[in-house]
Amino acid sequence: MQRYAFYFGGDQPPVAMLERARSGFGAFIGLMLVLTTAKYLGELGGIDEWLMASLGASALLVFALPGSSMAQPWAVIAGNTLSALIGICIVHAVGEPLIAIPLAASLSILGMFFLRCLHPPAAAVSLIVVLGHVLHFRYAFFPVMVDSILLVLARAAYSNLTGKRYPNRPS
Repeated sequence: MQRYAFYFGGDQPPVAMLERARSGFGAFIGLMLVLTTAKYLGELGGIDEWLMASLGASALLVFALPGSSMAQPWAVIAGNTLSALIGICIVHAVGEPLIAIPLAASLSILGMFFLRCLHPPAAAVSLIVVLGHVLHFRYAFFPVMVDSILLVLARAAYSNLTGKRYPNRPS
């Protein structure tokens, strides 16, 4: 049975219950702050789109794995924004969804490699843009970039409260 345990999460490192609770509570508080602020900013600007759908996946990285290079501010903000911009360009350039969808994701991944801002949820941002036929470049800045900045700021504030260092500075 142990031979096959890794198929059912057996390869996951053990995490103390306090750390699990801290991560879950932090993600809740962080997302509430981001969503409330983004909704308010959207209402001020008269913009309906104030939320990006992949924010939950970004919150998982930022709050549960804050030491990961993929959860650092540059990766979160630049990765999400770049992927949204690429997705919007693909929507304008490619009319066939069967080509546009994989092209947007693959170019986003390539772009994140070049800019050294790998953030897995960002690849989903490019897909969301293509699937939603988002045509306005404004979407890349609000909500995508603004939500990403707010999430990083919420994590930084939460780190002050919990003593968990964020962002991580290379030694």
